[in-house]
Amino acid sequence: MQSVKTKEIHISDYNYELADERIAKFPVAQRDHSKLLIYDKGEVGEDVFYNLPKHLPQHALMVFNNTKVIQARLHFRKETGALIEVFLLEPSEPADYEQMFQRRERCSWLCLVGNLKKWKEGTLCRVLDVSGEKLEVKATRKGEVGTSQLIEFEWSGGVSFADIIDMMGELPIPPYLNRETQESDKTTYQTVYSKIKGSVAAPTAGLHFTEKVLADIDAHGIEREELTLHVGAGTFRPVKSEQIADHEMHTEYIAVRRHTLERLLAYDAQAIAVGTTSVRTLESLYYMGLKLEENPDLTEEQLHVNQWEPYDDGRCQMSDGRCITPVKAIQNLIDWLDRHELTTLHSSTQIIIAPGYEYHIVKMLVTNFHQPQSTLLLLVSAFVKGDWRRIYDYALAHDFRFLSYGDSSLLIP
Repeated sequence: MQSVKTKEIHISDYNYELADERIAKFPVAQRDHSKLLIYDKGEVGEDVFYNLPKHLPQHALMVFNNTKVIQARLHFRKETGALIEVFLLEPSEPADYEQMFQRRERCSWLCLVGNLKKWKEGTLCRVLDVSGEKLEVKATRKGEVGTSQLIEFEWSGGVSFADIIDMMGELPIPPYLNRETQESDKTTYQTVYSKIKGSVAAPTAGLHFTEKVLADIDAHGIEREELTLHVGAGTFRPVKSEQIADHEMHTEYIAVRRHTLERLLAYDAQAIAVGTTSVRTLESLYYMGLKLEENPDLTEEQLHVNQWEPYDDGRCQMSDGRCITPVKAIQNLIDWLDRHELTTLHSSTQIIIAPGYEYHIVKMLVTNFHQPQSTLLLLVSAFVKGDWRRIYDYALAHDFRFLSYGDSSLLIP
């Protein structure tokens, strides 16, 4: 079975030598002047990113992730002088992102805590000066939840939690950049179309787009749609197990509007994805629609896509072995929204996309160059039917810049 083969993949087969000087520490001066590798049905070439629209088919649908990176690193200093970093992972109470950022006075998050051994007990406090008024922010540990800490925040001043993190938080640039966050990162580490706060890492394929490139895409007859997947810190989690069967994927939260589902239907449920986060969301939609084919009465929580779901019974998971088309899957989701009188689908996904996976919705992909032995590299390999090494060899031989602030590629399998 294909699923067994996928689970038996050895991550060491997805290694390549990435010297530190190949990792872009900062972006190019103009976003759309980065290099663009083009992999078109096995042929490899290059261009400049601002020419991307010329390489895209007319009358297609391009899907972007409009998540916005939050200033998720919060620093507190104990009376002893010890510095404690509280890194926001995902909201706990309230669990809804939109409600969380509007919350006043109190909320709780699942967090990673730096220097945890110095914070055995007690409440951390930080005083902010806001236009001459003192605003106090407190953080209290409420226990462990898996590998995270449940932290309750309380604050004065009548401001929202969104205001709090804007005032005291620091933008969490990737750890492999090995540098401090700079003021410029607040702009360069956000896409120009970012809207919905919630990510702790940028959907980096989108960092190359400018308003001019977006206008050129429109002029080219390509329709643009947006969805939201909040990128979690797990995106940087290395695969530590030799076989990927033993790697646990992180869960990420998604929101897709009914209008976007309708536009997908108009394009026969086929799309050009900008970034691996858009890929994970679009492909998860297929499996959510597949669940509804068997049980139309599922809740939002039950629509969650588990890590190995696409592989559990070969290509399909219906009890009678049938597959459904991507169009039928999307229609099922629209019908489900209508039955529940909802305009937006909110759910989550833990999907792992690796060689052996069969893509249902994504037909082209714009993406950066990813870390060796990462789940993102597995996703790319699955997309180009195992031909990833030729792409990466070309990029390494032609001075492409790697990772979050690096160059990009257009992949057409």
